Amino acid sequence: MPEEKASKDAVSDEALRKAAEFVAAEEGVANRLRGLLGAAVTAFAVGVSLLHLYAAYDIIQTQVLRPVHVACILVLTFCLFPLARRFRDRIMPWDWAMAAAAVAIVVYMIRGGDDFTDRASLPNDTDVLIGIVFILLVLEATRRTSGWIMPAVAVAFILYAVFGPSLPAPWTHRGYGIDRLVGHLYMTLEGIFGTAVDVSSTLIILFTIYGAFLQQSGAGKFFIDFSFAAMGGKPSSSGRTVVMASFLLGGPSGSGVATTVTLGSVAWPMLKKIGYPGDAAGGLLAAGGLGAILSPPVLGAAAFLIAEFLKISYLDVIRMAVIPTILYYLALLVMVEFDVRQYARGADDPATATSLGEISRRYWFHFLSLVAIIGFMLAGFSATMAVFWSTVISFATSFLRRDTSIIPSKLVRALADGSIGVLNAATTCAAAGIIVGVVTLTGLGLKFSSIAIDLAGGSLVLTAVYTALIVWIVGLAVPVTASYIICAVIAAPALIKLGVPDFAAHMFIFYYAVLSEVSPPTALSPFAAAAITGADPYRTTLQSWKYTMPAFITPLMFVLDPKGVGLLLTLPKGGDWIDVVWISLVAAAGIAAFAGCLKRRFLTSTTRAEQVLLGIAGLLLCFPAPLDALMNLFTSWDVPYPHGIGMALALAVAAIQWPRRGRGAQLAA
Repeated sequence: MPEEKASKDAVSDEALRKAAEFVAAEEGVANRLRGLLGAAVTAFAVGVSLLHLYAAYDIIQTQVLRPVHVACILVLTFCLFPLARRFRDRIMPWDWAMAAAAVAIVVYMIRGGDDFTDRASLPNDTDVLIGIVFILLVLEATRRTSGWIMPAVAVAFILYAVFGPSLPAPWTHRGYGIDRLVGHLYMTLEGIFGTAVDVSSTLIILFTIYGAFLQQSGAGKFFIDFSFAAMGGKPSSSGRTVVMASFLLGGPSGSGVATTVTLGSVAWPMLKKIGYPGDAAGGLLAAGGLGAILSPPVLGAAAFLIAEFLKISYLDVIRMAVIPTILYYLALLVMVEFDVRQYARGADDPATATSLGEISRRYWFHFLSLVAIIGFMLAGFSATMAVFWSTVISFATSFLRRDTSIIPSKLVRALADGSIGVLNAATTCAAAGIIVGVVTLTGLGLKFSSIAIDLAGGSLVLTAVYTALIVWIVGLAVPVTASYIICAVIAAPALIKLGVPDFAAHMFIFYYAVLSEVSPPTALSPFAAAAITGADPYRTTLQSWKYTMPAFITPLMFVLDPKGVGLLLTLPKGGDWIDVVWISLVAAAGIAAFAGCLKRRFLTSTTRAEQVLLGIAGLLLCFPAPLDALMNLFTSWDVPYPHGIGMALALAVAAIQWPRRGRGAQLAA
């Protein structure tokens, strides 16, 4: 038995090493620096975190904070991310040179003051040369942290700005010279130092610092243990545990891949024991990790950008995410309930070492800072101050137990990890600033929206489908944050022109941008899960699609159901509560029907006819308005009470299957 356990541990270690490679693919391959050099870089990272914490408490001018933030990020990136893998774990001379150049350029900007920004439209030769170097530094830093695709996209946008007159209609525009383009991207707050970097310097980095404090206090382990204890005792509890733990663990982290790996290393043996095959278990783990980007109170980095683009508070973004998040995890729970009938072999789940009551009694305070974020914002604090004081609470409450105390060594690690953890998102935001700058300079957003609406013939349904496809295709190549930024500036205007509320259009784009986490070739979460379970990564990706697909009909409801969208997304400010509850229940029923159609299970295995009926029921429950419009194209007959018909079809399938339940009949043809 000890030999068998050792063997299993060895396999687990190898799987975790492979999974770590996918985390590195998302966050970049970082140097492991030791000795005096490692201590110096750590000290600098600690200083960066302290600077941003100070900036949250005592306001620093925007014109200063944004460039300083980017300079700090570039220095850390060039020190921690090698030019190529063969230079890993050491800082080369060119790394020092690029870091020094970044600092020197930002010092040149700040010392220039108002005179520097005033000549943005007519920069001198020195400005142009320094600006070109700085743009190249940003692109190189982004390549190191997130790969070559994002810089390539940014370069493509730059070429679009320069060669506008040579492009075919309707893409042609007047074109801009290098001096005008560099001045706009480098010398104003509308390019590199625009909205995305503003959010990175004031919110994203503070939330990564907060997440690092939670991690050092042991909150991550507590959330997993709490979920295991709360959901134990039945064959289906392992799947339920994954769903609950992914929400608790992912909410503070906001990272899909990290959540998948952390949870998978613990949950996979349990899932395997009760009969889950590797690809299905990996798909569930990846789907759970995906929820980390969708779940309040942190969501993903792109959620902070939604607040900035729409000029609303972050609390409003959290409010908009509440019901969609509930529907997302409901879809996963429904799929898990179908799984237990398909995969569970009657094995009992492993006993939880500690009871729920005991775990809660010992470590209840880990929930305190999460609740505090919402509490502070409800009390009128800005999101920046809310996360600042929640970080302070997390630090203070860690001393309630000896084993969770953030002692000086852990404090240093938390502060260092906070600034290091933001490098991927921050460099992406800086590169995305180039794209946003080109779009604002050339008017590409309005031009693109006109083209999209013309192609769709003015149809909202087709425009929504085209937009979803665009977001999905962009998301295949770039991270979620970059995908959202690109599509928010070029695709959202098309939906807004057709009458979709701006907040609904941005949430629609955000949710489909998240699909990049489970879409090849950048399906990092499913690939990481497959490394842990030993399954085929592409089969695992297909399984993760199946798990997430019922929930991803929700964004279409944002734009295709104008009556319901305001109620679901503006909760609790707008709408009648009875209507909110009714629409939520109808959406939940529709998602359950879709899940049954996809899994070919409801109360038991479905026949083909039952599967079709469930699919129709899901459509009627989730999209009554578009179906009414579609029917009107072919007939004058009005579909009466589509919600009622959809509910009746779902209940009819349940009634047909009721006598067969529990027999385990495999009736699917």
